[in-house]
Amino acid sequence: MKEEQTGSHDVVVRITDSSDSRLSPYTNIREKDLVGRQQRFIAEGKVVLNVLFSEQARFETESLLILENRLNGLQEQFEQLPAGVHVYSVPQSVMDEVAGFHVHRGILAVGRRRPQPQLSEMIAHLPETALVVILCGISNHDNVGSIFRNAAAFEANCVLLDETCCDPLYRKAIRVSVGATLKTPYFHGSPIEDIISALQSANFDILALSPSSEMNIYQTPHHKRQALLLGTEGDGLPAHLLQRLTGARIPMSKEFDSLNVATASGIALSRFSRFS
Repeated sequence: MKEEQTGSHDVVVRITDSSDSRLSPYTNIREKDLVGRQQRFIAEGKVVLNVLFSEQARFETESLLILENRLNGLQEQFEQLPAGVHVYSVPQSVMDEVAGFHVHRGILAVGRRRPQPQLSEMIAHLPETALVVILCGISNHDNVGSIFRNAAAFEANCVLLDETCCDPLYRKAIRVSVGATLKTPYFHGSPIEDIISALQSANFDILALSPSSEMNIYQTPHHKRQALLLGTEGDGLPAHLLQRLTGARIPMSKEFDSLNVATASGIALSRFSRFS
């Protein structure tokens, strides 16, 4: 095992042995995506790293794993490096062997999860004028990441995911969101009925987005406390929710069935955000 400081990068430790125990959080990344990481998550790429180091980030960084040839382009990030973060530099062959696949971005980070607040606590702390996104049954990581990106772009106050949605801190969801899942407040895990009841008790108007609705989103009033409910592609929202809530569709060609749920979220958020 070889270990050395890397010249001007005085915070960086160079490692050339793929079996080094300090690299264990990065081993077999895809497999651990499925089985979990003991309250940790993997983030990748320079753009996401900028978010992870920003004041808006809601999670702490434990360590970085960086390709040797990417170090010179990270001077600004090293200047923002939080205290106590370990930085390891490796050659491409070591990174690929450790990760289990070719990591072409060359920048990985291990973040530490925090206990999420209770659903009631998160809703209680929302401002009097608030925009909330609710996700029901969305298990596709690309869609969840894209929805978080849209939520951040239109300054939604939080995203509430029911227990059947995928983890927003899944590596691909973080990457697709360009780091939005790291800074946008969210709650993940309750039955959808509990989420809806909690929001209604807090005087939120909940609009269920569905292509089968008679009314379109531009015909509905904009409430001070507005929540947008989105369901899976294909099956959409459960029938009992559509019967219980006010529904609205996005006006579009009758020759086509529906929009991708992430695209629909962006259009709806644009309609109900403070920027409209």
